[in-house]
Amino acid sequence: MPLLAINQIRHISALVRLDDSTAAPVDQYAAFLRASADDVADKALNYVFSKDRDFQNFLKTPQAKQAASALRVRAAPSKGAAEQLPMKPTSGVETTRSARVTKA
Repeated sequence: MPLLAINQIRHISALVRLDDSTAAPVDQYAAFLRASADDVADKALNYVFSKDRDFQNFLKTPQAKQAASALRVRAAPSKGAAEQLPMKPTSGVETTRSARVTKA
């Protein structure tokens, strides 16, 4: 019997935009937990998904299985490409300028 139990989890990288009013508390909560912002976002989303009864019911419908992927998943790096990846930013929040278009 092994002494260690290793849970292997497949992670993907995805680009997600957050409002400034959401990004700052994510970083603050991560600091509070001594965790990464990625972990906070992942666990928060899983929590919401598990608690939303309407969503759980939706998952049982054919429409859920036909939902188009809207998440922008980054391609996995090829073997040996780890050395070529850019350094992560030192702060937890990267800001970019974007325009929001609303219909009048």
